[in-house]
Amino acid sequence: MKFQKILPLIVLSALVASCINPAGELVGVGSSHNFKEAAPYGMIYIKRGSFMMGSNTQSAIFDQPDDQKMVTIDAFWMDETEITNTEYKQFVNWVRDSIAYKLLIDAGYTEYAIQPKNGEFDEEHYYINWKKKIPWGSADEDITETLKSLYYPDGSFNNSRLHYNYSWVNYDEAALARNRYDVSKGRYPEGASVRVDTAWVDEFNVIHDSTIVRDLTTPADLVTQMIINVYPDTMTWVRDFQNAYNEPMLLKYFSHVGFSDYPVVGVTWEQAYAFCKWRTHFMHTNGDPGTQVYRLPTEAEWEYAARGGKKMAAYPWGNNYARDNKGCFLANFKPYRGSYSDDIGTATTRVAQYRPNDFGLFDMAGNVAEWTIEAYNTTSNWAKSDLNPNFQYMARKEDPDVLKRKVIKGGSWKDISYYLQCGTRSYEYQYESRPYIGFRCVRSHIGN
Repeated sequence: MKFQKILPLIVLSALVASCINPAGELVGVGSSHNFKEAAPYGMIYIKRGSFMMGSNTQSAIFDQPDDQKMVTIDAFWMDETEITNTEYKQFVNWVRDSIAYKLLIDAGYTEYAIQPKNGEFDEEHYYINWKKKIPWGSADEDITETLKSLYYPDGSFNNSRLHYNYSWVNYDEAALARNRYDVSKGRYPEGASVRVDTAWVDEFNVIHDSTIVRDLTTPADLVTQMIINVYPDTMTWVRDFQNAYNEPMLLKYFSHVGFSDYPVVGVTWEQAYAFCKWRTHFMHTNGDPGTQVYRLPTEAEWEYAARGGKKMAAYPWGNNYARDNKGCFLANFKPYRGSYSDDIGTATTRVAQYRPNDFGLFDMAGNVAEWTIEAYNTTSNWAKSDLNPNFQYMARKEDPDVLKRKVIKGGSWKDISYYLQCGTRSYEYQYESRPYIGFRCVRSHIGN
């Protein structure tokens, strides 16, 4: 009897399946009907839209206002606040720990590595066993000697060892007409070549990099490699403000827990770019491997997000003034000559101390200026596309400094209100670090 009751259900299920996936028909692989991207932790969804890109007021530098242009931006995710000291420390500590693991594994402590299935340790190919804790402060003299190079003689950590090795595909070279893949022959053209960067560390722990030209025969030839020290430049607090007593910030701003929720500063564009690469790697290996990559925002994305849906507003809060109707300042900047404390703070403040804009983003004006992914140039916005505009150039070592300028946006605690406007743009060299420049990440949204 049970079989007689179950049989109709089996037949009905088969009929339904045959209707959904008819035999012999083109039905595709997988379906996106039920897909909805999960919100990344600490990020805000910025819906797609159009806006008039460019400054709403006359430039404080040039006689004429910047050219405006109507552009359209696809949807993306953006960090709710600038990257904080505590968030950047996660990156620094990860690099520190990975170096410590490698030192232990190279010294023969193979229990800190994940072994191949055959049980034989391969010193060239292994994965770090992150679940096994590093024996910091171990009484074992051999382990202490192994980790010795990570410390200075006074016992403090040797920050000069914090090198992060990362790579990316050089799409600029891949997109060149001379390097177009020949699908009819299944190979790249004869004589195709690419210019990519490579890096190495010498026996004195000094990073070297150079640009090389190599034949293009496989996609692997398009990979560029970079090595960079990730620790912020704390000396910038004194170097950039001479004849001022900023030693307390130099000594404690990045290291002390009291500054954990303050925006990280003293980070170059190159370090911010490396952070995005690490954040992507960390997500793909420990979270969702199918997400889009983390990156720095384009200038248009940053400006669109800063406006918060108010297309013609000069400032992120929606009006043309830096005060509200009660006379209170709406951001952390330099309101008067030398009067830094007339708003909440003197230098940087904790993130999210002022009201967010209508997208829910904090500190899109003031506190710290922010790196974008774009190269700076003085040409008008009309030189860019009107769909997801982006002028990006990965400067090589031998390039002149003028090609190493990157766009910064938002203004900072030491700037006048003009630089806080959404459409105002400035620049800094990608290898420079400042106590008033930080960054936040974005991630492209999957689908519409």
